[in-house]
Amino acid sequence: MEEYKITAASPIEKMPAPHKIYVPLSQHIGAPCTPTVNVGDTVDKGQIIGVVEKGLGCPVHASVSGKISAIEDVLTPRGNKVRRIVIENDGEERIHPNIIPRDGVDVKKALEEVTAESCMEAVRLAGISGMGGATFPTYAKIASALGKIDHIIINCAECEPFITADHRVMLESPFEVITGLRILMKVFGLKNGLLAVEDNKPDAIEALRRELGDATDIEVRSMKTKYPQGDERQLIFALTGQELPAGKLPADVGCVIFNVGTCYNVCRAVTRNMPLIERVVTVSGDCIKTPKNVLAPIGTPISDLIAFCGGIFKTPEKIVMGGPMMGVAQWDIDTPITKGSNAILALSDSFSKTSNCEFSCIHCGKCVSVCPMRLMPLYFAQFSEQQDYGMCEKFNIMSCVECGTCAYTCPGGVPIVQYVRAAKAKINEIKRAKQAAAAAAEQPQKEEVKK
Repeated sequence: MEEYKITAASPIEKMPAPHKIYVPLSQHIGAPCTPTVNVGDTVDKGQIIGVVEKGLGCPVHASVSGKISAIEDVLTPRGNKVRRIVIENDGEERIHPNIIPRDGVDVKKALEEVTAESCMEAVRLAGISGMGGATFPTYAKIASALGKIDHIIINCAECEPFITADHRVMLESPFEVITGLRILMKVFGLKNGLLAVEDNKPDAIEALRRELGDATDIEVRSMKTKYPQGDERQLIFALTGQELPAGKLPADVGCVIFNVGTCYNVCRAVTRNMPLIERVVTVSGDCIKTPKNVLAPIGTPISDLIAFCGGIFKTPEKIVMGGPMMGVAQWDIDTPITKGSNAILALSDSFSKTSNCEFSCIHCGKCVSVCPMRLMPLYFAQFSEQQDYGMCEKFNIMSCVECGTCAYTCPGGVPIVQYVRAAKAKINEIKRAKQAAAAAAEQPQKEEVKK
């Protein structure tokens, strides 16, 4: 597979914050946030503007200072409705008083004093969720793995084509990445940690090793470049030789994995109380005039990012948020970036397999031969199209990591990943409905017992 890492040598550029920021209230796995502000309120940069009142979730923050101009419902590219908070940027860049200035940071003291409880609280308040795209709340991942693990792995693979955001973070901020790992090592009571980097990033490997110097508590492991090396199951097998069984979590085999961007932000949260209000995004593709790695506020519209990179010089077939394999095509270029947005790609029709012909499975088995999870993707497409979700579950569709290798190799052009995502959404919807019905049925019995 061609890598197209055309921005690998492009330093991170901080873009000016746009005039309007759109902060979705659901940027993570779990319950959506409830606004803690009202239209007309003035907010500071880094101020919490939405919280999850009950259950799993992460707060969201203002990524600029300004005035709340709207709280509105919008449709996402996946077709679900979310609320978002619109902030009119006042250009003053007022920082919330809870945030510690960069020159006031005592990293050594922070490392000495951090505990599992203080780290989880700092990470929770900072609103950090998995920045590799999974967006699982980081504090919950830490809590679920405490006392269970022997290996902590930082995923620096960044195996999808085009994307170089993590690569540049490793090159330009190795101290923060390593400090974040050491914080997590102390939280889990581990004396050793592992930074797993694909061997197509020799400069990042060198930068991390140079920052470590003679230290032996952290190893920078060079891994073979292949897709999807960044999947947690592939990482665990490549680094420890253990296979992660279907339906199990990494902690079940003694491992915990964090994305390198997550690790960087854990450092900022613990040492500075800095919330996740900005991230590095690769803006690339053969239709972008000047591809770049951009540090942008969360909530920046795609159109502003593209404009900052010189705009589009030829008509794209599609604009994708994320990588070409696992990303989602956008129908509105004013859609904002979120915590999990690592790339914006504007791609011409030379990167598209679509045609005017009707797609058809020819039962060649290529999708089966390339599946890293050893599943049978052809049946996922078939049963999903037939709305036979029971058979989808029987063939273990929930273990699919949606890497896209099946759709990429399919000579019949079947959009297998789309079928998988649709089936998973329906299966989860059915499960939630059953749980709600069971809870409703139990309620009268509980009330009767109280009487």
